Amino acid sequence: MKRREFIRLVVGAGVAWPLAVWPQEAGRTYRLGVLTFSPRNARYMLAMFDELRRQGFIEGQNLTVDWRECGQQIDLISGFAEDLVKGHVDVIYAAGNPTIRAAQQATATIPILGITDDMVASGLVNSLARPSGNTTGISIFAPELNGKRQEILIEAVPGLRRMGALADPNNTTDAELQALQEAARARNVELSIHRIAKPEEIAAAIDAAKASGAEALNVLASPLLLVNRQIIMQRVAALRLPTIYEFPETGGFIGYGPSFVQIYRELLAPQLVKLLRGAKPADLPVMQPTKFKLVINLKIAKALGLEVPLHIQQLADEVIE
Repeated sequence: MKRREFIRLVVGAGVAWPLAVWPQEAGRTYRLGVLTFSPRNARYMLAMFDELRRQGFIEGQNLTVDWRECGQQIDLISGFAEDLVKGHVDVIYAAGNPTIRAAQQATATIPILGITDDMVASGLVNSLARPSGNTTGISIFAPELNGKRQEILIEAVPGLRRMGALADPNNTTDAELQALQEAARARNVELSIHRIAKPEEIAAAIDAAKASGAEALNVLASPLLLVNRQIIMQRVAALRLPTIYEFPETGGFIGYGPSFVQIYRELLAPQLVKLLRGAKPADLPVMQPTKFKLVINLKIAKALGLEVPLHIQQLADEVIE
């Protein structure tokens, strides 16, 4: 890893687990169920399907995709999961804690490939090396990254004394939020938490953070917040609130984390190929990213009247000027 990368996360124990090579059945049409908050044309989803094509799974030829996009219809997730099971899909791909849990409640036999912040801490699998049951996938290890982003933001905004955090209670526990507040307090910074369960609550939560005196905002890891990042970016721009996001591709003031496109192409797609070919989820260790990127947008900083300290700029993998 580069010296700029702030932390090391090991790939889930047993990544090199010896696995048999499963043949792809000639003449068979494979059926993939998708349960996600993301739009179909998201860059990372396109990257996943590009890799699937490269591996011989081509939609419209030998692959059928049964797509269920939750969007703002969070209360319909369970029904969508049941629809996929009734459709006899071969594998269910699910993004985020709520969708993975809904899929697990709907089936104990169809393989589930999940991606979320912490598969083990959320109780979705027993361990990284031996997930057990019918679920495996990608664990982004968000609690550590949420804390690291908080540290970066405090350093990037000189004199910061009050900050806010947008939190999805489906993804971040009270204990994790308390740990963030304690870490902020140790830096003489007061952290206010603003919980969001629905997209329509986002703008009001940002307004509440600003009203509480927050001088910067940490958008905690969450599929809901990721998918609705444009709402967040427009509101924080209007309020002139420096904000950090969980992925470097987000396009805001600061992004720190693994590349979502890279995760989907290099980690998630290969897992999906193995499951489609007949691998058992319990035999596929949960994967984790090991590369993290810090991107700082000085154009946005200038618009905010903010001078980002040189030492933070020097740590960045990319500085947008």
